[in-house]
Amino acid sequence: MKKKLFNQISVIGLGLIGSSFSLAIKKNKIANKVVGYSRSSSTRKAAKKLNLVDTVANSLVKSVKGSDLIIICTPLSTYPKIINEMTPHLEKNSIVTDVGSAKLTTINEVSGLFSKFIQFIPAHPIAGTEQSGPYAGFPELFIDRWCILTPLKNNKPSSVNKIKTLWKSLGSKVEIMSPERHDRVMAITSHLPHLIAYNIVSTAADLETVTKQEIIKYSASGFRDFTRIASSDPVMWRDIFLKNKDAVLEMIGRFSEDLSALQKAVRWEDSKTLHKIFSRTRKVREKIISAGQDTDAVDFGRSNTRKKISKIKNRKK
Repeated sequence: MKKKLFNQISVIGLGLIGSSFSLAIKKNKIANKVVGYSRSSSTRKAAKKLNLVDTVANSLVKSVKGSDLIIICTPLSTYPKIINEMTPHLEKNSIVTDVGSAKLTTINEVSGLFSKFIQFIPAHPIAGTEQSGPYAGFPELFIDRWCILTPLKNNKPSSVNKIKTLWKSLGSKVEIMSPERHDRVMAITSHLPHLIAYNIVSTAADLETVTKQEIIKYSASGFRDFTRIASSDPVMWRDIFLKNKDAVLEMIGRFSEDLSALQKAVRWEDSKTLHKIFSRTRKVREKIISAGQDTDAVDFGRSNTRKKISKIKNRKK
């Protein structure tokens, strides 16, 4: 029998990413056992019903005992408390990793909380939908998506390679970056777009001359897609903006300058400038498609979630 990559994996947090990770681990037979934990009793109950993991633990300490890999899939603000509570109970030479979207501040906050026998290897799978919770998970979430690793100086090459192998086994493409570079890249490709989406939807909701009914009724694809992004988990995104504050503020500054230039072009009816900008951005879109970072399934992850939730609800009746 082929030896599995890990003996026992603990998944802390069973929302979209945690549940998808658990299902993918089981589907690809990466570990002999998968243990899951959530502080929410309703989430633990759902995890059992959905068979997300082999064992659902009712405490954080019980969930990590005996595991050689622990992955934290909770909001960034929860890391210090989780790490302080579980560290005394971790197996010697075990690996701890995560899925957080901001790295530098998080690493500075928590890397000193581990004993010298524990390998903390930060990671960030760039995958997700606007859905959240245990019902939102599906094992194909990470296929053909990037996972960025930001190893620490004291990480063993063998441990980093195990995490690389882990994500590749789930179908991901793996890239290694410094925490600083990761945070700047994510600030412009992910964090700023979400911030803009939240702001546009909030602005529309506050318009006194347009009713909310009209906004919903006449939402074209542009506004509709902004609302999809803006419906993402508010706790997770609150933490991301606060933990990646410097990079996000830098990108907001650059965006504001470019927006002012567009505002000026519109005011002065500068068609040449508008056409130049719009043509350049269209080419960026074409490059994203040719790089395989797009999908024909516009509602990727949503129809799967709706079917799953509907099935669970019907089962309860």
